[in-house]
Amino acid sequence: MIFIVGTFVIVVGIVYGLYWVVVEREETEEQSALRKRLKRPATKSVVTAALLKEKERLSDVNALDRMLGGIGAVTEPMQRTIAQAGLQVTVSTIILASLCVAGLAYIFITQLVHLPLVGLAAALFASFLPYSVVKMMRTRRMIKFEEQFPEAIDLLARALRAGHALTTGLSMVADEMAAPVGPEFRLLFDQQNFGMPLPQALKAFAERIPIIDARFFVTAVLTQRDAGGNLSEVLDNLSSIIRDRFRVKRQVRVISAHGRITGWILSALPVSLALFFAFTSPDTYRKFYTDPMGIKMILFALGLQVAGVFVIRRIVQIEY
Repeated sequence: MIFIVGTFVIVVGIVYGLYWVVVEREETEEQSALRKRLKRPATKSVVTAALLKEKERLSDVNALDRMLGGIGAVTEPMQRTIAQAGLQVTVSTIILASLCVAGLAYIFITQLVHLPLVGLAAALFASFLPYSVVKMMRTRRMIKFEEQFPEAIDLLARALRAGHALTTGLSMVADEMAAPVGPEFRLLFDQQNFGMPLPQALKAFAERIPIIDARFFVTAVLTQRDAGGNLSEVLDNLSSIIRDRFRVKRQVRVISAHGRITGWILSALPVSLALFFAFTSPDTYRKFYTDPMGIKMILFALGLQVAGVFVIRRIVQIEY
């Protein structure tokens, strides 16, 4: 136990030391240079501020940022998930956390059961935990947005009936609504306010919010701008439809709760039994990965397990 705790402390010290060398030291030097520039006497030169937002960095380290930029097929979905979760972290932070968690899981399991294969499996499973947490936070944020969205549409419709312009209504929603609806509408308002065409800003809003209700809203506004009509009435109908869909969604989740719980139990039972026997009978369990037939049985069982998880997920996932 002392060896495990010591290994953990050493790994954390190494990670923090590397972070300080490659990140904190550069930020400290930049802050010192900024303070020096602020202390200089003011000049009459006019500095033009850039209205376009800089591209979000994948890492605070320039070399790592360039390296991750070369694998956009992997980093772009991860960066989009982080932005939808509302987190202020970089892709490199998630990757570093995955590597640290995987290393600690491998060391802990290997020292505990002395089975390298089990340690590798635990490390592989643990490496997905940081990104899974980000996806869970993204899902919770989208659910909260979906709950608040009808109120935002009602507020926008009331603003239009009172005689305000659409852009003014967007600003009112951004000021009155709480997160996450308020900040998203604030970004939508700021984008069109700083020169982005409103249709383009609305399409970017639909891309940031990957729920069908946001696409309904964007489609309704764009259709009204092209064909005309009473936008406030359209938004009232859209709000009613969203509330009905949300009510049906909750009913479906209640009805399918038994199937989802059964799926979780059936998916976790084989893995739990394998870990139990690995802890209680390591000598007996060692035959599975030392004998060629045992390795084939493990691979076949893993294939059936993955197939069963997908089948159960497909059964309990009801479109509404």
